[in-house]
Parts: sequence; structure tokens; C-alpha cells
Amino acid sequence: MAADLPVGTLVDSPDGAPAHLDARRFNRHTFWCGQSGSGKTYALGVVLEQLLLGTQLPILVLDPNGDFVRLGDTRDDAHPEPAARLAELDVRVLRPGVTGPDRLCVRYLDLDVRSKAAVLRLDPLHDAEEYNLLLHLEEEVEAGEIAATEFVDLLRDSDDPGRRRLLHRLENLGVLRWEVFAWGGPSSEHVVAERPRATVMDLGGFREADELKVAALATLDHLWATREERRPVLIVIDEAHNLCSADPITALDQVLTERIVQIAAEGRKFGLWLLLSTQRPSKIHPNALSQCDNLGLMRMSSPRDLAELGQYFGYAPPDLLARTGTFAQGQALFAGGFAPTPGIVQVAARLTHEGGSDVGVPL
Repeated sequence: MAADLPVGTLVDSPDGAPAHLDARRFNRHTFWCGQSGSGKTYALGVVLEQLLLGTQLPILVLDPNGDFVRLGDTRDDAHPEPAARLAELDVRVLRPGVTGPDRLCVRYLDLDVRSKAAVLRLDPLHDAEEYNLLLHLEEEVEAGEIAATEFVDLLRDSDDPGRRRLLHRLENLGVLRWEVFAWGGPSSEHVVAERPRATVMDLGGFREADELKVAALATLDHLWATREERRPVLIVIDEAHNLCSADPITALDQVLTERIVQIAAEGRKFGLWLLLSTQRPSKIHPNALSQCDNLGLMRMSSPRDLAELGQYFGYAPPDLLARTGTFAQGQALFAGGFAPTPGIVQVAARLTHEGGSDVGVPL
């Protein structure tokens, strides 16, 4: 396996010298940023392809727009040798609404109690009775007294007023109709636990916005609960501002953001490494942003965003940051641990197809 990942050519090199990233330094968190139209998603795909080819690092992509669902699908014009190697890799794409092992779903009972309560919008003080009931149900689950397939029936058949109220809350919120829950069937956490070379979770196919957040939360909860196994994985969160907001509002948003911030602060030593991708750094929670030691920055013309990036990423030279507003599509500033020297790179062509694309104007 290669330590140096070829990602394109150096813009400031007179002879177009090749540009590389240090694969070993992806054991630090990475921030990936660029405004709309900069080629952010395309370029990120190039880096993920090279990680698949040059390392044994498993990759998990939380993909809200379907941009990476074709990560294992090589282009006809790709170089035959790396394309053949990519085609042999175990790339799993999990989607909602399908049957079989590729269905994207999680188990409600496998969530921790705070996550369960957030799904049901339960506050430990304002909804003290129902929250307390959930705590006792959690004890029964941990003791093996309640199976996942029996949970709803247990509430429905109960004469206890509290359990009936909990059932009504599940029904009134529509949670029982959510596709994201397995309700006793196999869940996507098992796929993640197997550590395929790449697992892409197509989060955009759910009907309810909260479902994709629950799928992400359950997956991150699982990785955190099993962190002592110290099995490395690169967790790529595309459109990360949707899952790790600077200003989380709902209980579900708060719990999800707290989990990502916790992984950012403490996950590195357990092999849980983040790559947060977004268009706007100001929308990402600062406690996650401040933990990133690698920077991939594409075209960014907002003076406010550039000033904020300069504060967080002091290792990025100010003169190079100032040039990002003039970047052509596909150009990126790489700085930090994974870039031996900060530099501007014209990113190479993709080997695989980009899943999402802009809609053209009908002519």
C-alpha cells in the first residue's frame, strides 16, 4: 500500500508536478470545504478513490444527496489498472426502501436512552413520567427481557397508562411508519461492524428529514459504543452542517451534534476519524471544526468565511487562503498534516462516477 496518494497536479509548479496527500495523516480529522460549483464533491471523490486504492482504511460515507452511491462503479474511460482494482473492492451501498441486506435501517431499541428520548421528543423534566418509563424499559431491554419484535406489542397490549401514552406518542409522531426502523430485523450497524472497504449510506431516500438523522445517529452511536475495539474507520459526513449544526435546535439535532463533537474530541485515539464536508464553515459546530488537523479548501469567495477559516486553520498560509476566491473549478488548497507542504492543486479526474449532478437548463 502507498503512503503518498496522487490527487492531481500542483498549480504553481511550472512543469505541473504531481501532488500527493500523506495517507498516514488521515488518522487526524479533516475539514473539506468549498462553495457551490467549486467541484467539492467531485474532488472529494478523487481523494476517497485514492484512499481505497492506496490503503486498507475502511470508509463510511454518510451521504444525504446520493453523491457517492456510485463509488464502486468505474467509468468507461478510467485507466484500466486502477479501475480493475477498484472494481474488486467490497463497496456496499445501503438504501432505504429496498429489501435484503442492502436495506438502510436501524433498531430503535439499539439507540441509547438519550437518543431514544430525542426521537420521541421527550424531555427528562417536562415529560418526566414518560421519560422515566423509557428508562425502565431500557433496563428491561438490557436485561434481555424485551425483544425488538415485541416492543410495540408490549406497549399496545399493556394496561399501564404510562405505556399507553408512550404508544400514543409513537403513533402520533408517525415513528411507527418510519422506514428507518428495522423493528427486529437485521440492521445496518451489522454491515458497518463488518468494516467493508467502503460503506455508503444513501440518507437522501427517506420521506422524513428526521429519519436520515436517526440513521446517522444510530450508526455513530454504534461506532462510539464499540470504540474500545480500536478498529479504524474514516467517517465521511457530506453536507455536515445538516448533522453537526453550529446551532442545533431540536432534541434530535442536539444529540446528533453532541455525538459528532464527542467523536471529534475523543475518537481519534480509538481510530474514529472524521472528514466533515460542507459549503459553509460557519454552519458547522465550532467544537468539531476546531479539532480538524487537515484542510481541503476549494473556491471560497466569502470574506467572512475566509476570515473564520484563517482563525481555525493557522497552518494554512494567508496568501494561499486569499487566492481561493479565484480558484477554477476543481482547484483546491491542501494544508495541514496530510499535505507535506501547503499548496494549490488541480484535482485529477475521477475513476468512478459521481452519483449526483447539477440539473441543466432546458434549451
